[in-house]
Amino acid sequence: MAHSIRSPWLGLVMAVGMAGFAHAGDTTPATQLAHWQAQAGVAASAERGKQFFTRKHGAEWSCASCHGATPTGTGSHASTGKVIDPMAPAFNPERFTLTAKVERWFKRNCKDVLSRECSAAEKADVLAYLTSLK
Repeated sequence: MAHSIRSPWLGLVMAVGMAGFAHAGDTTPATQLAHWQAQAGVAASAERGKQFFTRKHGAEWSCASCHGATPTGTGSHASTGKVIDPMAPAFNPERFTLTAKVERWFKRNCKDVLSRECSAAEKADVLAYLTSLK
């Protein structure tokens, strides 16, 4: 006869493990925003973020060139046509939930739009704008 071992902790361990599948990220948009505001030493502005997102900065593209003027729907890459999921976290809950991915894409996209990396203040402003979209 097989003997099963029951532990009062087994249910808790399984629940915590399953929660990891529901939200596999290591951060949140709010955590990212707080991080960049702290680095910048200034409060983020959704209005500045909107202006930054939609304006060309002396280059050919703006953020809106690929993500759309209002990034609540799908966009498409300006040169490849690849579909891009919505940027606003309210319309795509996976946005800004993986620190490494957020850093990688900000680095790449800022270089495309600005020909340099974005500052912490610019990242905070853009995220403040994106999280304001409901």
